[in-house]
Amino acid sequence: MTVGFVSPPPAETPSHAGRLLEPAEWAAAGIPLLRSPRELVAGLHTRHRPGPATSVVAVLGPDERIIASASFSRANSTPDGWECRNVLLSQLRRIVPHDLRRRRPSRTAVLLCCREDGSGWRDEDGAWMWGLRDACILHGLRCGAYITLTRTGWQVLGEDRGGRRPYVGGPAAWGARPESGGPGDEAAEKGGPGRNSPGKKGPGHSGARRSTTAR
Repeated sequence: MTVGFVSPPPAETPSHAGRLLEPAEWAAAGIPLLRSPRELVAGLHTRHRPGPATSVVAVLGPDERIIASASFSRANSTPDGWECRNVLLSQLRRIVPHDLRRRRPSRTAVLLCCREDGSGWRDEDGAWMWGLRDACILHGLRCGAYITLTRTGWQVLGEDRGGRRPYVGGPAAWGARPESGGPGDEAAEKGGPGRNSPGKKGPGHSGARRSTTAR
């Protein structure tokens, strides 16, 4: 019998695939529906006027009014859910105190991600959704909607709700206070593409750009 040394198996490394949510997982997560997604998107667009590769995280009160929001840029690299979680958590800590002492969340965090085109599901979306859900747990918030904004309009991913206005690079939706709502173009509303298969394209993240707090 030959006695020798057997190399130990390589240490397990964290799986990036485990830090993103697939469309079915997001649909089963019990994300609350927005009463007026168009007004929310228009309000965030008016506040931040985000461009491509920019995201806006917002905290909503029980009445869905915007309590606070912050925009930040995303670098052109493949995101990982853990990194997305850290970015979102740092933004949330900057704009609102945590609600960890509450028995149940009373406020909701939503995320608006802007890009040039393509409103369908991508790997980057799954990573940011994983990050949003985890950041909300760590900050005592309820996980809310994930919305994409492109040159052709906006889309609430996981739902058949979207519209042509506002859009990336477009004018402000209205001149009223964004958290109060305002007149809209109902004719521009349309059904979105719904859930699509993830793609392979995905930017990462970088520093904060702007934050606002409702008065």
